[in-house]
Amino acid sequence: MTGFVFATCPRIICEQGSAAQLGTHAKALGASHVFIVTDHFLHESGITIHMLESMDAANLRYTLYTDVVADPPEASVEAAINAAREAGADCIIGFGGGSSMDTAKLVALLVKTPQNIPDIYGINLAKGPRLPLIQVPTTAGTGSEVTAISILTTPHDEKKGVVSDLLYPDLAVLDSRLTIRLPGAITAATGIDAMVHAIESYTSRHKKNPLSDVLALQALKLLHDNIRLVLADGKNTDAREAMLLGSLLAGMAFANAPVAAVHALAYPLGGHYHLSHGLTNALVLAPVLAFNQPAASAHYAQLERHLDSNASTDDDVASKAFISRMTQLVSEMPFAQRLSAHGVPEDDLPMLATDAMAVQRLLINNPRDVTYDDALAIYRSVY
Repeated sequence: MTGFVFATCPRIICEQGSAAQLGTHAKALGASHVFIVTDHFLHESGITIHMLESMDAANLRYTLYTDVVADPPEASVEAAINAAREAGADCIIGFGGGSSMDTAKLVALLVKTPQNIPDIYGINLAKGPRLPLIQVPTTAGTGSEVTAISILTTPHDEKKGVVSDLLYPDLAVLDSRLTIRLPGAITAATGIDAMVHAIESYTSRHKKNPLSDVLALQALKLLHDNIRLVLADGKNTDAREAMLLGSLLAGMAFANAPVAAVHALAYPLGGHYHLSHGLTNALVLAPVLAFNQPAASAHYAQLERHLDSNASTDDDVASKAFISRMTQLVSEMPFAQRLSAHGVPEDDLPMLATDAMAVQRLLINNPRDVTYDDALAIYRSVY
């Protein structure tokens, strides 16, 4: 075993109803004015009510910012930063999916230590300190509540990331009751997204380590065993909690052993057509697994044996069974399975392949080298 470094957030609370204690947790971090980053839909749905009541109960001032948009553009994040600065906020809460939490990370950082966003894309270019930060996921998918990366959309429709340990929150709060109203399609797409995090972390060519492996295995098991349950009964809070925990564990894993080709091919689809990140990962997952099988056979076999104690001891057989398992699972999800059904023009496939090849920071982690022709063939296979 080679040496490794593992980092994550210092405190995690996983408890049904825990959103009602957020005011207490913010006050413990020294807050007097909390800036809550979320989106309009979530607030209108009513699930922010217990959090807001907890602010009043803790005698905290707060500003509720609901202008987050999916795949947050730089301008959207800048607007949130300016709003938090004008409010005089001294603590940030990210409440929602990946877009809200990724926005909250940069608000917490850039209100305290102003920097130009384009200057800090990349690894460890950001400078601190930041404001206290609490993350509260309302989907079981991104794992953003325990990752040190914020993904934004540039003015040129590229997905770029700010990567820094400064972006780990002080506290992540998992409350499964916040996910009960999630529509089936969003539950499915975010659940597959979290599974991709676990799979790609476990097979990552770089920084794979014993801690990330344990987390990825447990995450995949929780997600795989519960996703059908929550799709059948969205009010099953125990299954919802298992999904949230699986998503968090997968986030901890891939924050330390990074993702690869599935994400690299998914990013251009999100950037150009504003498809959700979970959906784009799900669309390309099966063909990427099949492409990787010659190089990742042993790892895929280990994943299959973790899901099925009766799996074959032959790596080739077990790895192919794992690919079949994941292909079948994605096929059962309540969303269209082809790029064409999501408005992607066939003539754009070469452009998408070119853009995917530019995401070398992820492709270098893939167990098998990916060429332009490989990327184009994968897109064509799901068109």
